[in-house]
Amino acid sequence: MTSKNSLIALTVVFVLGIAMIGLRQQSARASVWELSNQWAESAHADRASESFVHWDAEDPPSVPVGCALCHSYYGFVDYLGADGSTPGKVDKEAKIGSVVECGTCHNPAAPSYRAVEFPSGARLTGLGYEALCMTCHHGRESTVSLDWRTTDKPDDAPIEKQGFVNPHYYPASATQAGADAGGGYQYAGQTYVGSFLHAEDMRTCISCHGAHSLKIDPQTCSPCHANVVAGTDLRDVRQSKVDYDGDGDMTEGIAAEIKALHAGLYEAIRAYAMDVLGKPIAYSADSYPYFFVDTNDDGQVQAEEAQNANRYVLWSPRLLRACYNHVFVGKDPGGFSHNPKYQLQLLYDSARDLGQVTVVQMDGWIRP
Repeated sequence: MTSKNSLIALTVVFVLGIAMIGLRQQSARASVWELSNQWAESAHADRASESFVHWDAEDPPSVPVGCALCHSYYGFVDYLGADGSTPGKVDKEAKIGSVVECGTCHNPAAPSYRAVEFPSGARLTGLGYEALCMTCHHGRESTVSLDWRTTDKPDDAPIEKQGFVNPHYYPASATQAGADAGGGYQYAGQTYVGSFLHAEDMRTCISCHGAHSLKIDPQTCSPCHANVVAGTDLRDVRQSKVDYDGDGDMTEGIAAEIKALHAGLYEAIRAYAMDVLGKPIAYSADSYPYFFVDTNDDGQVQAEEAQNANRYVLWSPRLLRACYNHVFVGKDPGGFSHNPKYQLQLLYDSARDLGQVTVVQMDGWIRP
């Protein structure tokens, strides 16, 4: 074979090799069509969700400035300044009819958005694309806003015209950031864990959640958590050797420890409402504003009780703080992974505070 032919042969082999590598890499990545299908099946694309249709019947129909950031494509690109407006604020009400569209995250302004300001005023910088996720999952309230409502008021006297302070839904980034964000109510004199740093390559939202599907692939967890085979196994993950709820079970997942303290706090809330304020209270996760007068004192909210006219109105500072933390933890069902110790600290401190003035069962509880 001549040198010229050898060169041609080597060139062909090289080109074919590069092509094969490219094909393998391409096959390993999802296509735009596949990603679009993942997104279309996710909650971010649910056009019938209350999150996106809540304002359709308003006159005129529009998403308010205070809600548009997270409940409208138009509001989010307004906040980023991708529509030519001033970045960092929503300038106007948003049109109805949108969801978290592709352009919400895929727009010219998104790559430079790398810092998030939480409702407490705390600011996290040096972030990656997870900043987009964190902005709409940091809640609406904080230690700061609760203190503003309760400071200099007697702990056990109802505040006039005070309603429940709702932390809002799925405050995952506020949980993950812990004391660095102050999203839960943090009691004076106590210390709280900061941002929960998972394994080095598993520290952002989209390290665990599919950026388009929002789902968690158990295989991303199983290298470190051998028990995780299916998604249902995630709640059985446990690294700590501390029995936080005092039930003697050291094999249950950390989610079970959180669930036990969460249930214990609810019983403490009910005891406080009856013993100190003289009116029974009950909680319903599905009926706003969540807390109602428990007319038959059974701890459950019946359909006839879940009425606005029957909402609980005796909000003393002590009760407001404890109920806020009860909902803050309950509305982040993935908190056992986002920052379990922060959730446990909030629950423990809330129950302990109620125990200053009523009987609260905390036998065996341990604060992280």
